[in-house]
Amino acid sequence: MSVRPPIRVLVVEDDPVAADAHQLYVGRVAGFAVAGVAHSRGEAARVLERADIDLILLDLYLPDGHGLQLLRGLRAAGHHADVIAVTSARDLAVVREGVSLGVVQYVLKPFTFATLRDRLTRYAEFRAAAGEASGQEEVDRALGALRAPQPSSLPKGLSAPTLEAVTRTLRASPTGLTAAEAGMKVGISRITARRYLEHLVTNGRAARSPQYGQVGRPELQYRWIPAPH
Repeated sequence: MSVRPPIRVLVVEDDPVAADAHQLYVGRVAGFAVAGVAHSRGEAARVLERADIDLILLDLYLPDGHGLQLLRGLRAAGHHADVIAVTSARDLAVVREGVSLGVVQYVLKPFTFATLRDRLTRYAEFRAAAGEASGQEEVDRALGALRAPQPSSLPKGLSAPTLEAVTRTLRASPTGLTAAEAGMKVGISRITARRYLEHLVTNGRAARSPQYGQVGRPELQYRWIPAPH
């Protein structure tokens, strides 16, 4: 039985700390290998000239140009590597243009290892599909592996809609919120709100600090951590 060669990945990320993290994440997923790391558009182009790359993990905000500019140049030069955009960009016009240039997945910052692992695993499943489809169902199944990722699993007792509501409320509060304040705004108990806020802290999306100046024990103040560009 032949062993598939690993999917060769180029990590393109201007933040050295984030680049190291992405490289570590990719290395932890079976079937993938980091073939290069670039911190700018120009450096990425040079790596692609000398290395065989299957997949680019691409930050869209680079110091010497937008990531989509890099992709336009690559396509014009005949490079066919697929792309997973790792970015804080939420402009749907950018998303549509990215799809036309070969962006097969978007991972919004900040994200966890589990989120990236899910995207990489689905990409590998899509890439492994070969031969002639027996019909529409098989084509849909192949595309479904790529286009319809399942939501990352939440801890028991947490729901995605409530997490979205807590996240939206926290992001709209630049000075931060206590669990009691978040619960009041969302319409849930303080204890429940704290569970969701702690989940955001665990995943690097929020920070907490004690709020002093009142009688009794200080309350914890939670604030949203904006994604780095």
